[in-house]
Amino acid sequence: MTSSDERSPKPRRRLLWLAAFIVVLFALYSGGWFYLAERLKSEADQAVARLGSKGIAAGCANLTVSGYPMSFTVSCDNIAYEDDARKVAASTGSFNAVAGITGPLSPVADLRGPLRTMAPGMPPLWIDWDQLQANVKVWWPLPRSVSLQAEGLNGQTDPQDDADPMQLFSAGKAAGQLQPAGQDINYVGSFGDLEINADAIDGRVLPALDGSGDVTLKNGVALIATPPKSLRGQSIDIARLDLSSGTARITVSGPVSVDAEGLVDASLMIKLKDPKAVAAILAGAVPEHKSEIEQGFAAIAMLGKEPSLPLKIVKGKASLGFIPLGKIKPLE
Repeated sequence: MTSSDERSPKPRRRLLWLAAFIVVLFALYSGGWFYLAERLKSEADQAVARLGSKGIAAGCANLTVSGYPMSFTVSCDNIAYEDDARKVAASTGSFNAVAGITGPLSPVADLRGPLRTMAPGMPPLWIDWDQLQANVKVWWPLPRSVSLQAEGLNGQTDPQDDADPMQLFSAGKAAGQLQPAGQDINYVGSFGDLEINADAIDGRVLPALDGSGDVTLKNGVALIATPPKSLRGQSIDIARLDLSSGTARITVSGPVSVDAEGLVDASLMIKLKDPKAVAAILAGAVPEHKSEIEQGFAAIAMLGKEPSLPLKIVKGKASLGFIPLGKIKPLE
């Protein structure tokens, strides 16, 4: 027997050990995948049962978990929520969320409309879209971020509750992202080509609008855990709120808070671009005050094409620069 013949069983045994290791590893992975799939279904059922014990009906109809072995795909035919005690209800179309094995903590979800809502003091709404996608970066105890992107948004009163539904608005696109910032919650969002139906705002006319914002809700993490029943005691920090149409633009920044008595305090900076164009939009939206708006903005336009003015609110009393604006009623 030659030396090469003596050595040949060793590589063969290595291959057998490697194959056995791969089989065991795949078996462990498969067991883990199916365990997590069943755990997910169980957790969903328990969450629905906990809500049911509080008199809230909620569900994800025909919940299924698929995608083995390369991903987790969670889907259901529709999502519904109904709280009779608070007279609040919402429902949507199908839901589909996918998390790949290379990014299990970053699922991407698609949600089909329409979103139907009912709440006290509001007509039943029907909001639909061409596409809506959510991206979540899962972490504990809160996600690192939750973002939404939508195209082709439109809203109307619910045609199932209103024989003659009213078109409310439409928007070409909208996006938003929420993420914790220490104990606060930060929101960054934008929208484009927003058109508001004049009939929905008592015949007032607004042009198509674009907007964006960067706002931080103070102590937002605790507020998510225990939602407040009042705006009193809450505060936000506006890094930027921007609203524009054509050459007209309004930008707002600064802190806003509501004290225990419901009185608003704020120290805001208002920046205008093309004050005359801004005045024309406001005059169309508030025609009963057209002359005052035109006179006021004519004076502001003398400060330049992009003037800045401080808006102060102290215990509900508001003033723009040295001009008193009146008093804001206490908030609930």
